[in-house]
Amino acid sequence: MIIIIKQVVKIGGSLFPEYAIELVKQLKGTGSVVILGGGEFANLIREYDSKINFSDEANHWRAIDCMDIIAKLVDDKVDSSKLAYSLVDAEEIAEGGLTPIFIVSEFLRSEDPFECSWDVTSDSIAAYIAHSLNANLLIVTNVNGIYTQEPKEPGSTFISKIDAKTLLTFQESSIDVMLPSLLLEFGTNCYVVNGKYPERVLSLIDDNINDYNFDYTQIIGE
Repeated sequence: MIIIIKQVVKIGGSLFPEYAIELVKQLKGTGSVVILGGGEFANLIREYDSKINFSDEANHWRAIDCMDIIAKLVDDKVDSSKLAYSLVDAEEIAEGGLTPIFIVSEFLRSEDPFECSWDVTSDSIAAYIAHSLNANLLIVTNVNGIYTQEPKEPGSTFISKIDAKTLLTFQESSIDVMLPSLLLEFGTNCYVVNGKYPERVLSLIDDNINDYNFDYTQIIGE
C-alpha cells in the first residue's frame, strides 16, 4: 500500500502571510497535509476576551474560524494547494498531486474531541488530525524550537530533544499547553522547527535530504 499522506505540517500563524505562503509552495509533492494557525486574528480574540470575557465556547470556535480564514487566504496564493474539508478530501487531494490545506472547523464540529479552552490551539488540533491520518507531525513556528524560557530572555537555553512528560512542567513554550498530553496519549513524537527556513522543514520530511545541521526540537511522546 502506498502511503499518500506522510505528515501533517502545522504552520503557525506567526508565519503568515509571506513565510506561510512560501512554505506551502515548497511542500508540493512531499505528502504533507497543511494546517494553519489562527495568528493575529486569534490573538485579537484573546485580547478582546481579556476585556469582555466571552464564553469558552465562543472563544474556542471563533479562534478555529480564524484558522479557516488564514487557510483560505494562503490557499488563494498557492497554485499547488487545494482546500480539504475532511480526511477523505485530504487523501483525494494528495492523490491528485496537490497539497491539501485542511479547513478544520467542519471536521472538529463532527468529531468534537476537545473541551473549549485556550489551552487547545492549532498545535493540539494538528496532533489530533495527524493521529487520525496515522501521519507524522511537524509544528512549524517562527523560532528554532523549544527553549527553557522565552528565547530572548537572558539565560534561555535551546532544547534539541525533550520528553513530553517533562514539557508538561513548562510554564510556557512555543507550543500549546495541551500538545504534550496528546503526544503521550497517542504515543507519538513530533518535531518543532523554524518555518522561516523552508529547507529545514524539507530536511525533516524528505528521506532523500540528510542535512540536519540546524536547530530543531524533537518531542518524545512514545
